[in-house]
Amino acid sequence: MNLPPFIRRIWGTLLQTLFLFKRPMTVGVRIIVHDPEAGTVFLVRHTYVSGWHLPGGGVERGETAMEAVRKELMEEGRLEPRTEPVLLGVLFNRGTRHNHVLLYLSEDCAQISDPEPNWEIAEARAFPLTELPEGMAPATARRIAEWQAGQSPASDW
Repeated sequence: MNLPPFIRRIWGTLLQTLFLFKRPMTVGVRIIVHDPEAGTVFLVRHTYVSGWHLPGGGVERGETAMEAVRKELMEEGRLEPRTEPVLLGVLFNRGTRHNHVLLYLSEDCAQISDPEPNWEIAEARAFPLTELPEGMAPATARRIAEWQAGQSPASDW
């Protein structure tokens, strides 16, 4: 589903406001899904916010961070890690209130089936590291560049 930009902004604002009331301090996960053999990284484009992003989402009450990683990979990319993803860092997202992002790296995922667009995900696919798409979210571009350079992620998302 491809929504007009103004509807995406309204939808994104409504979701963020709902999450602030539901859980004022949030913890999220984002995952760099890298296929070393193909030289690709997996990205998603949401229906409610512009740009390409690393797969991920919020850690729900009663859920471990690793359960959230596995859930988000399956929901957004139909991806299943074959080995345990590695925690790269904990970052603070100053763009939202009290939001911390746990950044993971997974280099051994199986794609169970092709991801299908839905109300949340407009598109999801792997890109060669040498041909990353235009319009990547700035934080996504920074995290990928840091990881490629062998640097630890910055403290801010």
